[in-house]
Amino acid sequence: MPDDIAFMTLTTHATAQRPLLGLTVLVVEDSRFASEAVRLLCIRSGARIRRADSLTAARRHLRVYRPSVVVVDLGLPDGSGVDLIAEVARDGKTVRPVIIATSGADGDGLAEAAIAAGADEFLPKPIASVCAFQQTILKHLPEDMHPNGPRLLNHEVVVPDPIALNEDLSHLDELLGSGLDALPYVAPFLQGLARLTSDEKLAEVSRKLTQALTSGAGRREAIQATRDLIQQRLKVRELV
Repeated sequence: MPDDIAFMTLTTHATAQRPLLGLTVLVVEDSRFASEAVRLLCIRSGARIRRADSLTAARRHLRVYRPSVVVVDLGLPDGSGVDLIAEVARDGKTVRPVIIATSGADGDGLAEAAIAAGADEFLPKPIASVCAFQQTILKHLPEDMHPNGPRLLNHEVVVPDPIALNEDLSHLDELLGSGLDALPYVAPFLQGLARLTSDEKLAEVSRKLTQALTSGAGRREAIQATRDLIQQRLKVRELV
């Protein structure tokens, strides 16, 4: 299995402007909007990126190569990111990558569960600061993989392409239209998306959707209200 950390130490070294040069980041994220943000952060930092949108896809990637960094969303369509974190953390066959857990969903104990499973850090969404992203990764890398001399701090905040947001909204609308079974997956996804976009109305309907899921009352009404807002957002973006 190719090991990107070992490969980097032999071929490429980070620079002050591109402190993650030579690293490969595997982002395990079902949201196109969130993964686009990580892609932009990697570009600004010099890192390569690969994306998996599910546990199944991530495991397929990891059978072929070992990235330098793994960024794992905790809520994935086919299970919990905590399980993947535990698998990567206990795999002693290769050099252990830096493991970063992330989530935009409300919920006590998410960060603790991720750290207990083996994550090095938990970063709540949105992940948008170039400087914070770089510092989080660098502090878990060996010193010989750090850039030589003072590092230039990049205070840029990345803004993902709105097309990626449209794809997420369309996907959620389709899932909500498929029935009640999608609610446990859609509710935290929507919470994270509302937080990523600082959309207060989206946050409000996501809270009501979560409450309906928890109580079992008013679920169809909450679904319809959510779909109405999503479709409104999509229409506005079509006109822009």
